Amino acid sequence: MSDYSEVCLKTFLKDQGKLFDEPVAGTLEEAEAFLEDCMAVVVDSLDEVREYFEEEGVDMDGLDHDELEGVSEVFPLPDGKYLIVEG
Repeated sequence: MSDYSEVCLKTFLKDQGKLFDEPVAGTLEEAEAFLEDCMAVVVDSLDEVREYFEEEGVDMDGLDHDELEGVSEVFPLPDGKYLIVEG
């Protein structure tokens, strides 16, 4: 496996519909390959999610933590981390 944990891959498979109209992966291996191809990142907190988007030039200043967590590119993980996938 890569830098993406099994729980991360399973979360992406389960919730990919919030970002994509059609599934982009059907297995853990496909999810891993997709996330690697689009250079998805895992961060430890919503503050790091905000920092990531700011570094990418996306203004997130008006969003509170709940709104930021609801952004379609942000996948909350069961361990409290966040997967960021730019579609």
